[in-house]
Amino acid sequence: MSQGAPAPAFLGVERSLTGRRWLGPASETQRMGQAMAQQTGLPLPLCLSLAQRGVAPDEAQQFLEPQLRDLLPDPRSLKDMETAAARFLQAVARGEKIAIFADYDVDGGSSAALLIWWLRAQGRQATLYVPDRIDEGYGPNDAAMAALAADHSLIICVDCGTLSHGPVAAAKGADVVILDHHLGGETLPQCVAVVNPNRQDESGTLAHLCAASVVFLMLVEANRQLRVAGQAGPDLMALLDLVALATVADVAPLIGVNRALVRQGLRVMARRQRPGLVALADIARLDTAPRAHHLGFMLGPRVNAGGRIGAADLGARLLACTNPAEAQALAERLDQLNSERREIEASVRDAALAQAEARGLDAPLVWAAGEGWHPGVVGIVASRLKELTNRPAVVIGFDGDHGKGSGRSISGVDLGASVQRLATEGLLENGGGHCMAAGLSLTRAMLEPAMERLGELLARQGAGTAGPADLRLDGLLMPQAATPELIDMFEAAGPFGQGAPAPRHAFANMAIRFAKPVGSGHLKLGFGDTTGPRLEAICFGAFDGPMGAALSAHAGARFHLAGRLEINEWGGRRSAQLRLEDAAPAEN
Repeated sequence: MSQGAPAPAFLGVERSLTGRRWLGPASETQRMGQAMAQQTGLPLPLCLSLAQRGVAPDEAQQFLEPQLRDLLPDPRSLKDMETAAARFLQAVARGEKIAIFADYDVDGGSSAALLIWWLRAQGRQATLYVPDRIDEGYGPNDAAMAALAADHSLIICVDCGTLSHGPVAAAKGADVVILDHHLGGETLPQCVAVVNPNRQDESGTLAHLCAASVVFLMLVEANRQLRVAGQAGPDLMALLDLVALATVADVAPLIGVNRALVRQGLRVMARRQRPGLVALADIARLDTAPRAHHLGFMLGPRVNAGGRIGAADLGARLLACTNPAEAQALAERLDQLNSERREIEASVRDAALAQAEARGLDAPLVWAAGEGWHPGVVGIVASRLKELTNRPAVVIGFDGDHGKGSGRSISGVDLGASVQRLATEGLLENGGGHCMAAGLSLTRAMLEPAMERLGELLARQGAGTAGPADLRLDGLLMPQAATPELIDMFEAAGPFGQGAPAPRHAFANMAIRFAKPVGSGHLKLGFGDTTGPRLEAICFGAFDGPMGAALSAHAGARFHLAGRLEINEWGGRRSAQLRLEDAAPAEN
């Protein structure tokens, strides 16, 4: 193969039923996987997946059993950390009144709850303030900060504040500590401490941390300072369920310490000791040990629903709640709001998609704007457009002349930095965020020039060059190899999510044994080769695209099938099934 030539399509699939090109492991990855299998005795499919993740053979065992103590960074490696923890402990020791100003979302709510639980263990309380995103917008505002400063001597801003120069200055008479992860500007607010791995003067080695992880590291440093003073601090390991929830729900990459935090946090969550998370899991009908995707798709959206279309502080209150009955009531309210959110989202999504399609879906930026679009769902709709087009997307809701929008990006394209640049250029009233997500506000007159300029900035990063995302596969499997035992081994390589894709495998030249629609637009099927056992598969949303019709009317044709293996637990029995994501006709 010539230098720079594209890798051949896996199984010859240049264009699948969903329009994607399949890519298998590179030859070097295959060699490394085979060497790992020989050295470790681990199954070859697992070794190929580990090699795909860049794990060397001598690192395999450590990767499968990551220890938080080995991966947790020294909190003092972050600027202002010692100062932040010292001022926090001073306030605790003196019995000062502490206020927590938090963003409404899962990361902000979890960050606030971490502080509240820690303080409660020390016999202290704090005032929780979460701004209404519609009336007050994102982050600290002058009026709220001034009001909190009148009654509190310390205000801790979590998951916000790095760009809030004016509101921090408005907090006269109070000290302000900021624990955040959003991109910082050239200057920082004048306050006691700004702890943020995405400050411009940080190295960037911890840029993947969410705000809750930053808060957790501050508590680690606080406990260290207590130990130096001969005192014991609260149990921090028991708080990792909140850190895990925030990390996954905020779509932080599951690499390095994030991976270890989530793994340990899932174990803590499985003990069902935090009333708010127990109530949330029950209302979401989560009846198995939690996994990362449960946090991202079942628990997280419910916590977010309060801030999106209800009372902004509901999520944080639930996560900080100690009373099971109160937690149940809060979870029920959030579940109701989440159902309402889905209805609102559906109508905005349809309108935004129609508009974006009319504008064209092949530009570097996909965007849509509409009057009356609820600001609480524009971020979710932007995510849907991004997933559909494999391009950064921005969706904006207008109320008269004023618009509030949210954007989501694709891997390798820094949306937050581009949005922040637009704000400095005067094309936005406000704007900021991080690599994968950003928020903005603007007037109608700014709309067209701002979106044009944003498209230019994103094009420079290669945003307009991608077609439908290639489907990367870890290798081939036969149905008889897909056992619960193998899937359990795959899970040990997790958790999976942003930056850590779950292993995906292809099953070549499979006969469809049965296919039947289930639920609302889903497809259940069984498949196998000519002689071996059958494997069952579920394809969610199959009839929203071409796969449902093609596989249902297979007429005996064979298909290459691709997706993620998972455990199906039913009636006390564990069996393997394929979560089918793509398919292509097999050429006989």
